Amino acid sequence: MQPYALTLDRFIDHAAKWHGAAEVVTAGGPGARIGYAALRDRSRRLSGAFLALGLGLGDNLGILAWNSQAHLECWYGAVGVGIVCHTLNPRLAPAHLAGMIRQAANRVLVVSPDLTALAGTLAAACPTLEHVVVLDEPGAEARGPLPGVLDDGPVRVWGYEDMLTGLGRDTSWGGFDENTPAGLCFTSGTTGAPKGVTYTHRSNYLHTVHQLQADASGLTARDSVLVAVPMFHANGWGFPFSGPAVGAKLVLPGRHQDGPSLAAMINAEGVTVAAGVATVWLGLLDHLDRTGEDTPSLKRIMLGGASVPQALMDRLERRLGVVVQTSWGMTELSPLGTTTPPDAPVRLASRSGRPPIGVGVDLRLTDADGAPLPEQRGREGRLRVRGAAVVERYFGQGEPAVDADGWFDTGDLAIIDADGQVSITGRAKDLIKSGGEWINPVEIEAIVGALPEVAQVAVVGRADAKWGERPVLVIEQRQGGYISDEALLAALRPRIPSWWLPDAIVRVGAMPQAVTGKIDKTRLRADHG
Repeated sequence: MQPYALTLDRFIDHAAKWHGAAEVVTAGGPGARIGYAALRDRSRRLSGAFLALGLGLGDNLGILAWNSQAHLECWYGAVGVGIVCHTLNPRLAPAHLAGMIRQAANRVLVVSPDLTALAGTLAAACPTLEHVVVLDEPGAEARGPLPGVLDDGPVRVWGYEDMLTGLGRDTSWGGFDENTPAGLCFTSGTTGAPKGVTYTHRSNYLHTVHQLQADASGLTARDSVLVAVPMFHANGWGFPFSGPAVGAKLVLPGRHQDGPSLAAMINAEGVTVAAGVATVWLGLLDHLDRTGEDTPSLKRIMLGGASVPQALMDRLERRLGVVVQTSWGMTELSPLGTTTPPDAPVRLASRSGRPPIGVGVDLRLTDADGAPLPEQRGREGRLRVRGAAVVERYFGQGEPAVDADGWFDTGDLAIIDADGQVSITGRAKDLIKSGGEWINPVEIEAIVGALPEVAQVAVVGRADAKWGERPVLVIEQRQGGYISDEALLAALRPRIPSWWLPDAIVRVGAMPQAVTGKIDKTRLRADHG
């Protein structure tokens, strides 16, 4: 067989050649749209501009941006010549972002126009930075002048189109090993200090094949895909690669993820498949309920990022007439680990499906010490994974993140049923130890989350002098809804041991969210634990 490097430029080259008119659409203002053929040509010129700025094979390009055409061009313009896309989450604290930029030795930082003030703060704190490139995005304007350090210091500021015109030149892609790094993404830090995960061309290529299988995303050239998951969250779950790989239309929302904007995008662009965390779709549902609008083109929603309440899944399928596919993954898995097929006969939000073949993702359950459970079906254990798109060691760390046999400890607890369906039953660190016995918050959250009056729910531990820890139930009620403490406890009593009943019930106007869109349990523990 011919040697054929599995590099990511293959995807956009394929899209340009065979689906050149299929569009990438960016929302905001009048919006912007471009075909894959034109986007590939611009990306090849952008490669020349990045090389002219002094970047080369293996260098890390910092990208602090929302989902847009220009952001996608930066991805392909970088990876085409072996530059690494280091995506940064603008919702993180500036000190955390600066630490990531310094660790990655970023010399060039690409930013969305509404993030220029943040870019100035970062430039002042990051001596490695030499260039800041401000993207052109529809409906977005620079927020405040760039600080003086950018005007008078060593950092040069470029307008994106000006840089492309002045420095861009058509540049050949590829010619490097498929194991060359392609992406760098830091974990969210919700389970500890953020750690960098380096993706290679090969791992992302195989992950794309994995994601495109019929029992996973199953995208085709006939789909219009709304990527409501930010591209700085674990490669946007891989959709910026899988969309071009099959010639699907990509709809990129920028930072516009409120209910009215999502509904408008779905209907204007005939969106058939949408992907994002659960909190995104709550806003869409509330908007549709208020206005009576519908989204008839939408057929499937892919959910991930955190456990999904059964009530939300039922509401999405009933109100929108869609199929909801739940999934499980993490940054360290590129990120997809398992997903439910679109035609799953049992519609349970607690199920996360099976791992599709393609990247050789293997799962096993162990005890707390890492020993495999003798029976891998029907018993709860600690979930460990290995495969071609699973982290081996974190960025800049010498010690491997896996055991001697290559197994990575996810920190999740799970059960695999007789049919091979994985259910994530909790995070090991979230378990509450009361009187020497364990309470699993996920079981309580699933019961309360199914109540129609409850929008979001979380259970955290509170220190207790006698028992060590006791559970606290935190709820956000649906708009216009109310449920009493007694009604909440009445729903729990028949289904959990009496000593699992929460000692306190707290109502919040809005559930705090971590930067990934998950419920911020660290904040809840600080406020109510």
